[in-house]
Amino acid sequence: MFSYFSVFKDESKLDINYVPPRLPHRKAELDLLNQFFRFTIENPGRMTQRVLIVGKIGTGKTVISQSFGANMTKQARQRNVNLHYVHVNCRECKGSFFMILQRVILRFYPNFPKRGYSGEELLQALMQILDEKKAYVILALDELEALVQSEGSDPIYSLTRVQEERAETAQRLSLIGILREMHHLDKLDPSTRSTLQHNIVHFKEYSKPQLRDILNDRITWAFKEDTVQAQTLDAVAEAAVSEGGDARYAIELLWRAGKYADTERAKEVWPEHVRKAASSVYAGVRKDTLAELGLHEQLFLLGIARRFNLTDAAHITMGEAEEAYAIVCEELGEKERKHTQLWKYAKLLSVLEIIGTQPSSLGHRGKTTFISLPTTPASELERELSRILRIQAT
Repeated sequence: MFSYFSVFKDESKLDINYVPPRLPHRKAELDLLNQFFRFTIENPGRMTQRVLIVGKIGTGKTVISQSFGANMTKQARQRNVNLHYVHVNCRECKGSFFMILQRVILRFYPNFPKRGYSGEELLQALMQILDEKKAYVILALDELEALVQSEGSDPIYSLTRVQEERAETAQRLSLIGILREMHHLDKLDPSTRSTLQHNIVHFKEYSKPQLRDILNDRITWAFKEDTVQAQTLDAVAEAAVSEGGDARYAIELLWRAGKYADTERAKEVWPEHVRKAASSVYAGVRKDTLAELGLHEQLFLLGIARRFNLTDAAHITMGEAEEAYAIVCEELGEKERKHTQLWKYAKLLSVLEIIGTQPSSLGHRGKTTFISLPTTPASELERELSRILRIQAT
């Protein structure tokens, strides 16, 4: 009887919406958010706050904001403060101020009419609801650029200035704007822009060691023990670094690699599964790029592909690449090129992003260069190069 084996223990821990209990390498940013908003639980109603979170895709902006919100509302409950954190993705709301406010109100009144109001009327309705319930809201507007691009300055102006019309009442609405680049705010008029730019939390790209730490946690939670080895983790982290230190991409790549392992009924997730996964997320190396390489550049790359097909390692050394190249040359009756020329080939292939190169670490005996295949499966690369060489030989 067929028995199904999966490398996964709990795939949900790799879901894009999962907020993990531990958030490596973002303590400083989380602490800063807590400092900006501590008044909401210590002196609720005395003031409001506006903060921008800025960083590229996959730098942890959304998950940190959601984790902050969950922790802040927990602390508020302990102090009997009626605080709500509401996270709305502006792009999912099609950049519509009306739809954004509607989502916030539905958190308090699920049966609130969905038609018959303008955005400004909904904002006044929201403030009235907060007064009635003696509630406070930290509204996080994720992908804020979608709202700015769609409706310009008016919604932001209304949100930031709504309390000025209510000077004698409790201050109930604070804002977090989450966006990729500050230049998206250039479309706002100067007075509106100035209200947002006082408190900014910048999120830098993750480094490879930081990505390894993030992935280690996800592997522990999502995969069965010993199904993802160190070289596989290294391959995922390296691929994510090539995509700008994108942790979201790294986690998706890890999940897809696990799916490839399950499809092949493998007991472990290997670097080749990672390369296949990367190729499925983003197209691998273009075939015309391979065809335009010189003969010995193709032979050198073929040797690299063959070596990776024989190993489960995430890297090979330059020496191993040269040995594999020598075997290919012997098979095809070609005279080998010297080390200096092969080094030039390696640099070219790295520039073309076909291979990855990095110097050996301090713990490695002797100096060498490690070579990787970040996104292209070795089997696919060998097959395509062999096909090109056959065509060129005829």
